[in-house]
Formats: sequence, C-alpha cells, structure tokens
Amino acid sequence: MWKRDESVKPATPPAQTPVTTPSSPVAAGSAASDSRTQLGRDNVNIGKSVIIKGELSGSEDLTIEGHVEGRIDLKGNALTIGPNGKIKGEVFAKVVVVLGEVTGNVTASEKVDIRDNGSVDGDIVSPRVAIAEGAHFRGAVDMQRAGAKAQAQPAASSQGQAPPQTQKVGA
Repeated sequence: MWKRDESVKPATPPAQTPVTTPSSPVAAGSAASDSRTQLGRDNVNIGKSVIIKGELSGSEDLTIEGHVEGRIDLKGNALTIGPNGKIKGEVFAKVVVVLGEVTGNVTASEKVDIRDNGSVDGDIVSPRVAIAEGAHFRGAVDMQRAGAKAQAQPAASSQGQAPPQTQKVGA
C-alpha cells in the first residue's frame, strides 16, 4: 500500500494535459463540447424542458432535446435532434442527425442520418441519407447533388454531346 505524504505539496500546479477525443460514444458526449470548442466550433444545447415557437437560426452546431415549432435554419452547421426532441416545421442544415421526432421537410447540404428510434414524417433533400434499422420514415427522398442539377442543364442543351448519365443512389 502506498500512502501519500500530505506535508509535501508541489509549489506549482501540475501542467494540464490537452483534452483528447474519447473513442467510446458514451464518453464522447461528455467531452464533445470541450473538443469542439478547441476546434473553433461551438455546440449549443436546447434542453428537454424548453419549448420554442417561431424561427430558429444560427451559425453554431445545435442539439435540440426540447420542442420546436417553426423553421430551423442552420445551413452551415450540424443539427442534432436528441431522443427527447420534437420538431414541427422545416429544417435546413449542413448535417441533420435525428434521434427524436421531426414532422416536416428536412433539407441538408451534406447528410441526413435517421438513427435507431428516430422518426421523420416529411420529405428529405440531401446528397447522402442514412436510415437505421428501427427508424421511422414517411415521405420522399431526393438525393440529387446540388452540382449535378446545375451541370445537367448546360450539358443537355449543348449540341453533339450525349445527355448526362443517371446517377446511382448510394451513400
């Protein structure tokens, strides 16, 4: 057994070690905001007792555990709807992760991810869509990339060129 001598204490506090990103998902939730802040990305949380009615916009990553009725506009950032989160309205974000419920259309510039027990009732527009087993989805999915729509118009009108090829749907 080792016993520490309390009379000998260092004169200066020990150097702090940098925060490392945990590898386990359980530990990741507790230190995620610290690592995001260090990377220059803030994460805002809306608690499960909060109810918002109206338009919600911002330039930070957002996690919603409460209820939001209205438009959510985070076009350059990630939106996570937590397991207790309930959204009624249109959602616009860079990445949307659904663990709770969304009633309305979801538009993401990068990816929509409906996780286990997540629910979306509405149309999804995003180049990448992931729907986990056990998730609920009712609506239409449009996975055409934004750049492909702009390229399809000039290519079809050019003479002597074949029409653009149909893209395969995939992750």
